[in-house]
Amino acid sequence: QATSPEQLLKQIPSELSAEEERLELAVLKAKKHGGGLKLFSGNGNLALSLEIARILGINLGKATVGQFADGEVNVQIHENVRGKDVYIIQPTCPPVNNNLMELLLMVSTLNRASARRITIVIPYYGYARQDRKMQARVPISAADVARLLEAMGIDRVVAVDLHCGQIQGFFGPRVPVDNLDGGIVGIDHFGSKDLYNPVIVSPDAGGVYRAKKFKEGLAHKYEMKDIGLAMIIKQRARAGTVDKMDLVGDVNDCDCIIVDDMIDTAGTICKAAAVLKEKGARRVFAFASHGLLSGPGNDRISKSAMEECVILNTIPTSPQRQANEKLVVLSVAPLLAQTIFNIHAKKSISALFK
Repeated sequence: QATSPEQLLKQIPSELSAEEERLELAVLKAKKHGGGLKLFSGNGNLALSLEIARILGINLGKATVGQFADGEVNVQIHENVRGKDVYIIQPTCPPVNNNLMELLLMVSTLNRASARRITIVIPYYGYARQDRKMQARVPISAADVARLLEAMGIDRVVAVDLHCGQIQGFFGPRVPVDNLDGGIVGIDHFGSKDLYNPVIVSPDAGGVYRAKKFKEGLAHKYEMKDIGLAMIIKQRARAGTVDKMDLVGDVNDCDCIIVDDMIDTAGTICKAAAVLKEKGARRVFAFASHGLLSGPGNDRISKSAMEECVILNTIPTSPQRQANEKLVVLSVAPLLAQTIFNIHAKKSISALFK
């Protein structure tokens, strides 16, 4: 989509001298990015940011994002952004507060440097699980983070698989939110497998809509007929622990794909895989957009009944994850790069998911 010199050379009339060709190429390249697309990244997920920049054919903006000796966040932008269309790629994954503070200060810095428009690309939105008051005297942190970002002066938000869609409404009408469906990346992965009697399983009642969309995507793109849908009802004693699980639906002699938005300590997904195996499932796979894998999560997956656990690279990987043979990491960079390009070129984003 963005600049490869060969493509640009094709647009230049061939009767020019070498020097004129070089100048013409430089002009075309400047025109291509004359809209002033600038890409910046915090320390949240540099590998993903570099991959997005490479796909778009532009360099990451020069910036210092570090810490002072006392732990305060230090941000400095080293290039002109006046009148530019700026994109900041920064997931608010662990360490959540550091990454969030970096994002807030980068937005503030760019606003004070007169950027024309600031779009924040948040592959993983931290604090998303506290989206309503489940008990007395607790904050609604997902809304509070949205208010913080909005107060800093953002113009648009791009996120991947928000924990629940209502988070889009926590931002005001002047800040549009694009909630990208990470499942589209997983659909391509599972579509190439030889699945027998596939059943898409939601590990809780809240994720049924997500599982249904995954099922419809798989059926539409790979013409798989008769894909089943099942649901697991879990009863929790307290956060992070699961007491009892009941299955709604039939999985006997079927290949199951558990679809969720995130895997944190992996307790739910591993217990769900064990329940599906007990009920006669042939093979159990899992797909989640965000693999937090906090605490014992990685070990639990390696010892679980799952054949394969597929996650996206919205959160940076680690050597322990790479050593886990059951864990497959797919890249969300092509989807994010295309989204950034479409926003910049004023094209449709919903067209990417049809």
